[in-house]
Amino acid sequence: MPTEALLAVLAGALLHAGWNTALKAGGGSASDAVLVVAGSAFIALLMLPVVPAPSLASAPYLGVTAVLHVAYYRLLTAAYRNGAMSHAYPLMRGTPPLLVALCSGVLLGEGLSAGAWLGTLLVCGGILGLTLLGRRSGPAGPAGSWRGTACALANALVIAAYTVVDGIGVRLSSSAAGYTLWGFLLLSVPMVGGALLSNARGFLSHARRRWMVALAGGAASIASYGLALWAMTIAPVAVVAALRETSILFAMALAALVLKERVGPVRLASGVVIVLGAASLRLAA
Repeated sequence: MPTEALLAVLAGALLHAGWNTALKAGGGSASDAVLVVAGSAFIALLMLPVVPAPSLASAPYLGVTAVLHVAYYRLLTAAYRNGAMSHAYPLMRGTPPLLVALCSGVLLGEGLSAGAWLGTLLVCGGILGLTLLGRRSGPAGPAGSWRGTACALANALVIAAYTVVDGIGVRLSSSAAGYTLWGFLLLSVPMVGGALLSNARGFLSHARRRWMVALAGGAASIASYGLALWAMTIAPVAVVAALRETSILFAMALAALVLKERVGPVRLASGVVIVLGAASLRLAA
């Protein structure tokens, strides 16, 4: 992996953990998630006139990823409502690299070495530790923890799916920036439109109170994913997906420092194992 791609993915990982922490700090509400999408769409509208447009070959992938991202945001807020961020975030971000690695040979033509498979086993071990040993954590007790775990794992499938779709789409686009901006703009149509149709007065009132969430979260979201997509144009998709999950450590640190969540030895050890697995995938590529 080129050094510039490595630095870009790490910067994106920090940004991703940051806006997820802000979302959880606000209660993990669906309205805040829509505000982040609205903010990213506003930024996209400002930037699209000065950014090269993606090629038509990537248009079908933009349509598919918009649908997948709607599911992603809904499952994200559900996971945060029903469990602690330090439990849900590693599951959502630690599982997709494994899934992408498993299908990358068939779908992307990017085979894995023995070292890369070792990385996938480390990721599996870390996730298993979080799922089985950390399930009693969360604000709603065991039942809430299981609901949060189910939402997080379902979201992991969605993340893996849009990672593969976007990995192919951005390579066909000839413009990583244009592909990223159009993706966020298309996503805003069903999400913001749905919020306005269901309760326009309430949503606009919420937006006036939380406009900083929209702008800051939208900017961080675009930058985070845009950096990852750009890296996918010069490095294997599975490697980028794995390395991006260093955001797990950033998220766990922010959960402890900002949200005052208790990150016990089980969660900490599981998070470290997941990141070691991601690092192994990166080094083995």
